[in-house]
Amino acid sequence: METRQSTQAVVQHAVTSSTARPVRHGVRTARPPVRARLTTCVGALALLAGAAQAQTRVSMWVHAGAGPEAQAYVAAIDAFNKRSKAVQVDLVKLPEGSYGDQVNAAALAHKLPCILDFDGPNVYNYAWSKKIVALDDFPEIAALKADMLPSLQRQGTYNGKLYSVGQFDSGLALWGHRGTLTKAGIRIPTRAADAWTLAEFEGALKKLKAAGVAAPLDMKFNYGIGEWFTYGFSPIVQSLGGDLIDRSNYQSAQGRINGPEAVKALGLIQGWVKAGYVNAASKDDGDFVKGKAALSYVGHWTYGDYKKALGDELVLIPMPKFGAKAVTGAGSWNFGISSDCKDPKASAQVLAHLMSPAEIARVTEVNGAVPGTRAALAQSRNYGAKGPLAIYAEQLTDGTALVRPQTPAYPSITTAFAEAVNNIVAGADPKKELDKAAKKIDQNIEDNKGYRVK
Repeated sequence: METRQSTQAVVQHAVTSSTARPVRHGVRTARPPVRARLTTCVGALALLAGAAQAQTRVSMWVHAGAGPEAQAYVAAIDAFNKRSKAVQVDLVKLPEGSYGDQVNAAALAHKLPCILDFDGPNVYNYAWSKKIVALDDFPEIAALKADMLPSLQRQGTYNGKLYSVGQFDSGLALWGHRGTLTKAGIRIPTRAADAWTLAEFEGALKKLKAAGVAAPLDMKFNYGIGEWFTYGFSPIVQSLGGDLIDRSNYQSAQGRINGPEAVKALGLIQGWVKAGYVNAASKDDGDFVKGKAALSYVGHWTYGDYKKALGDELVLIPMPKFGAKAVTGAGSWNFGISSDCKDPKASAQVLAHLMSPAEIARVTEVNGAVPGTRAALAQSRNYGAKGPLAIYAEQLTDGTALVRPQTPAYPSITTAFAEAVNNIVAGADPKKELDKAAKKIDQNIEDNKGYRVK
């Protein structure tokens, strides 16, 4: 909180001024009655205290450059500032490419803003390193927590406490060319409960290839090595029974990221590339819309472009059951309150405003993400029960979604896994690459003494 003059100083000034005996043209005037003086003093104090309160400033950072999502944040804060007399927000938009570095630099200097956004899996490292504070004790947050999607509740929780709230969530599914699939004799599931098995999925790829589709499955390799590899491909590992780390205590990746289930999963992806089912050298999003692929393994964010290109030929298919059950990725950017904030109570009011159905609708209508609360979800045209994207919402609420590992070691996990995926797709031995990943992750955990709670 920043004020132009402290309340204590304002009060002191008011008391001193009211008790002084005024002098006019060298003649000392009579002192006014005590009651009048007290009334004047109290009135002045109330006005000055109100003025001081109106000077409360809450700083807020978001990762957004130019574009509709940035405009949505500006509009949201404008709406808050117009409604609020006691709290005003100073919004700063920073480019995504350097955002993480700027957050880390500000944390080292203890100059983080009151409110900042960050990608979902960073919650745990930020909470462990005390960059952000727990939100459970703020009444505004406690009131909305139960309405948040279960996947967002899990994403925001570390060591039993809630550290972040999210306006929106994300997920994975398959987009398909309806006519091409039908012509090839491929069943099109419409609900998560009817998802393809691994055998059906690979059978569909084989049929599409035989029907002349150049590379039937688009897996968004054009996104490049990075978080997409972990977010997008770890659900295949998890569907088959593996994982990125032992989640019972988060102390080792051995036997999980390099276990037989994970090796099989990465071997499958490598095999799809070798068989020509996947174009690992794709340079843009054009393969699916141009018909070079008939299936696109991706999230909801492509819907606008895909719908514009394909119209009624576009069909949404739930995540396949590669193993015993289907698993989808989850999580997205969310908000927290920094430990440097001098007025976290005021910041909690801002978070409550951002989590209102109206503000969630404002941002999700432009970024296409899944609304982050049940109230907002029920009002959504796209994600409601009969909406064209309802499968994404269903998977987030029926237990299909699995958040990324809730550990401060996550930055090390995703870096090691993405590197392994990149090498495996290029032809390297899956077991050897995943063994290397496990070793790197365990070394990071050991270097940080198990990431014991501080």
